[in-house]
Amino acid sequence: MVLVFVGSSGTGKSYHAMHLAKEKNIKFIIDDGLLIKDNKVIAGSSAKREKSKMGAIKRALFIDEKHRLEVREALDQEKPDGILVLGTSEKMVESIVKTLSLGEITERIFIEDIATQEEIKSAKKSRKKEGKHVIPVPTFEIKKDFSGYFLNPLKVFKKLGIGDKQVLEEKSVVRPTFSYRGKYTISDKVIRDLIFYAANKVIGIYKIESIDITNIQAGLIIEIDVKMIYGNPIKPLMECLQDQVKHEVEEMTSFNILAINVMVKSLVISE
Repeated sequence: MVLVFVGSSGTGKSYHAMHLAKEKNIKFIIDDGLLIKDNKVIAGSSAKREKSKMGAIKRALFIDEKHRLEVREALDQEKPDGILVLGTSEKMVESIVKTLSLGEITERIFIEDIATQEEIKSAKKSRKKEGKHVIPVPTFEIKKDFSGYFLNPLKVFKKLGIGDKQVLEEKSVVRPTFSYRGKYTISDKVIRDLIFYAANKVIGIYKIESIDITNIQAGLIIEIDVKMIYGNPIKPLMECLQDQVKHEVEEMTSFNILAINVMVKSLVISE
């Protein structure tokens, strides 16, 4: 069973996708270059990571061979009974279905069929003014793929229609690079300053000896060398330091922290 869900850009397709899939008893969704199963990304890469709208369109259409084969291999392995394909036009969803060899389209659903005009208008306003894009998976599932991007969870209650029972669905709101009029960058010096500030909040730290930052696509690996004041419990204070740095850097920069490695270089007797 291949269902396609069509709606122009910014009308709220991804917002409604999880609920629609549950209504149709479908576990698999294809949206903006991602293959999603039960709220988890199992293959592909998001078009929302691309630096231009053209790049995003190519990613969403699976034009890149490596990307296409990765998703096709996952589909061959999973052998889904049904799949929901999202797109901005009938031509787009037909192209995706054909490119990924999904078979015949069994049902076509349009955003106007399940969303009110007020909801569509609100979604378009949010996209135009704030550049907000929704990804139909929880934030923790894609955090590493959007390190450095403004990414926020969106939790909503949806009625199942059986005795007015409600379920909590979590989606993610991301503001892609191509939504902005210009680029922004955060220098390593700013990150070091944040780490230094956070570390100095921890009682028992005498001095930060050095800070090393490795920035890869999935996030940051931070190395910190410290001097500690003698007499303080080392292990719990280092764990506190890791928690403090993780919170400060992720909250202020939206970077995903992969690891914070702390080395205690020496002890200092406090006078």
